[in-house]
Amino acid sequence: MHKFLRAVGFSQIKDRKELIKLITASIQNAEKRSYITTGDNVMLAEFAKDYADRIGVAVCGEFDDEDKFIYEYYYPYLIPTGVSTEEDINVERHAAQYSYAGVVNEPRIGVTLIYYLQNMVPYVKLENENKFPIKGTSLSLSSLSIKGQILMPIAKTDEEKAVARKKSNYRNNLINNARRGDETAIESLTLDDMDLYTSISKKIRRQDVYSLVDTYFMPYGVECDQYSVLGEITECTVVTNYVTKEKVHIMRINCNDLEFDVCINEVDLLGEPAVGRRFKGNIWMQGVINFDDTIK
Repeated sequence: MHKFLRAVGFSQIKDRKELIKLITASIQNAEKRSYITTGDNVMLAEFAKDYADRIGVAVCGEFDDEDKFIYEYYYPYLIPTGVSTEEDINVERHAAQYSYAGVVNEPRIGVTLIYYLQNMVPYVKLENENKFPIKGTSLSLSSLSIKGQILMPIAKTDEEKAVARKKSNYRNNLINNARRGDETAIESLTLDDMDLYTSISKKIRRQDVYSLVDTYFMPYGVECDQYSVLGEITECTVVTNYVTKEKVHIMRINCNDLEFDVCINEVDLLGEPAVGRRFKGNIWMQGVINFDDTIK
């Protein structure tokens, strides 16, 4: 049973029989079918079925010599909206199956971001045609969560928000310069981190940590594409899984100036989401690489 299946509204599936029924329905009633032949002459197929606006289940496998589909794995998904980053992207295939993980060095979050690649078939097609490396790609991120809560925002004036944006832009410029080998930028970042550590160490003795930390983004658990996040909600909506009638919250999150979508089952969310409030939870990150239309 996929751990994040409940995030798209299937929290009541408890046994293998119900799971096979869902997988079969997703294949037979698929709204999107994708096929590609790999360099090993294996014909891959992916069937995707939406069960509400932007959320659904994808089933992947291959066709044998008799054109019979052999199911290999499935995963729940949330289709992302908007571009999250335009940094350079690397993709590697998973060892156990024909699925892919993407890697992007995003300076705004301070860690190497790893995500599960949703649009596998277009990527394999371009790989077969030897069109890599490709310039001008961007990345749209989405994520699934099975445990989260809503926190109230930190009160800030418009002037304080403007100052925070300037500091963030300045820090991002320093990080970019440091990545190019600028020793002055590296030294400035080191001093800034030391000052920040000293300041927080003093304040945390008498203030709650979530009144000091506005957002954060850090790895969670042993799987490399799962993270613990805290970010400001910029958009939120509720959709209903038309099979199970379970409600799912879809939110657009701003986390360390990185924006991505999150979906979570209503039963797994503590609190009422609203624009301006903050979402805190553990997520499984997914991504769609946006290739230039001229090379698709």
